[in-house]
Amino acid sequence: MKLELRGITKRFGSLVANDHIDLVVRPGEIHALLGENGAGKSTLMNVLYGLYQADEGEILLDDEVQHFAGPGDAMGSGIGMVHQHFMLIPVFTVAENVMLGNEQTKAGGRLDLAAARARVKEISARFGFDLDPDALIDDLPVGVQQRVEIIKALSRDAKVLVFDEPTAVLTPQETDELMVIMGQLRDAGTSIVFITHKLREVREIADRITIIRLGKVVGEAEPTASNAELASLMVGRAVELTVHKELANPGEAALVVQNLSVVDAVGQLVVNNVSFEVHRGEVLAIAGVQGNGQTELSEAIIGLQEKVLGSITLDGQSLVGMSVSGVLEAGVGFVPEDRNHDGLVGEFTIAENLMLDRSNTAPFVKRGTLQLNYLNQFAEEKTREFDVRSQGIQTPVGRLSGGNQQKVVLARELSRDLRLFVAAQPTRGIDVGSIEFVHKRIVETRDSGVPVIVVSTELDEVVALADRIAVMYRGSIVGIVPGNTSRDVLGLMMAGEVPDVITTVDTDTIEGALL
Repeated sequence: MKLELRGITKRFGSLVANDHIDLVVRPGEIHALLGENGAGKSTLMNVLYGLYQADEGEILLDDEVQHFAGPGDAMGSGIGMVHQHFMLIPVFTVAENVMLGNEQTKAGGRLDLAAARARVKEISARFGFDLDPDALIDDLPVGVQQRVEIIKALSRDAKVLVFDEPTAVLTPQETDELMVIMGQLRDAGTSIVFITHKLREVREIADRITIIRLGKVVGEAEPTASNAELASLMVGRAVELTVHKELANPGEAALVVQNLSVVDAVGQLVVNNVSFEVHRGEVLAIAGVQGNGQTELSEAIIGLQEKVLGSITLDGQSLVGMSVSGVLEAGVGFVPEDRNHDGLVGEFTIAENLMLDRSNTAPFVKRGTLQLNYLNQFAEEKTREFDVRSQGIQTPVGRLSGGNQQKVVLARELSRDLRLFVAAQPTRGIDVGSIEFVHKRIVETRDSGVPVIVVSTELDEVVALADRIAVMYRGSIVGIVPGNTSRDVLGLMMAGEVPDVITTVDTDTIEGALL
């Protein structure tokens, strides 16, 4: 089926998310929609899927204009969507999830589960999915859950499939398997729109590439285009794609974590007997698929988790039991994985956000009085140093782009007298230009002798920054390996396997997380 979008425009108040976008997806091709986070890719696909109504423009299928009042109309016309965050009911079986919203009934109005099971088996056999229709979703690995989402779409005879950032929660091996599946779907005649910001994946699987920047189509490219060319189109300028760093010369162990366990609010053990050390002048990256305890581990270090067993010491000082403010005063800088929820106050100005957690102490406050002159001078200096682009330091931080918001968090945390720097998902949701800047600052912090922990689900980022890598799976550390360990080995470890032989790669060939 041929898909065509003509002049699609979508506004949210004064924000133009999609600005007269034209896109043609040919029958039986994989068309990649490439762009920074916030470029308008997902908004465009939500218009196609009927979740949003376009303010201007037309959607055509096989040259016929379509009018979708909602997702049901889109699905009925042959459009399916595999969302980044799966739309599955964990306590339902595969077959039950597949039939949701498209229930078949037998005499008396009873659900025809047998038909749903048969449909799952038929599609699984066709694409080699090997799925048990009676398996509970909650018991399936993430990569297999994604196959269920694909079967849901195909069971409704989808001729156009949209994959929205489909590899965000997958291991490298699961990503490779998905690429094979996408190729099979294409060969079977399905038209695929592949939304991503990962250059490596685009070049591997796409037949054609359309680049969107700030809501507009800024160019098209072939998969033979270089990473540098694609990144330049995404950002609008040349981008350095390689993380340059000298070989680490680590000193003594500064942070020592021993037998650390964390129990969450509902009594579940989310970090299980974890031990490791971080030395001065090194980056220890903590890798793993999202949801394997990395978040809780970083929060335990900063004092955000209440039920913590074991010990965490920094330069011999115990951090367990300290308040968050006490940990920060002990010299820990922390970049939370959700900057909007935990790192910034959107209504506060840039200047006010730069003094968060220090608003009661000198030099920002003296004898109970806020030192506005000092605060403004400090804010001007840090916005210049960290290249925070805004209309001025009195701009509410909520009005900034994601990359500039992250720079404000970094500016605040790295302006402390640090003994440890913890960065959780430091480049999540920011563009390749800002990623380049963030990586440079992390390496500079390491080179100054500060021990650094980077928690990231982006494997390229982990390999690019790390001197050593601790891989977590189901709350435990599977192993700690050199920073140049191969992606294949790391992928196996992220799935809970411990390879007999740890293979490494030449660090000169490692490109950053922009690929």
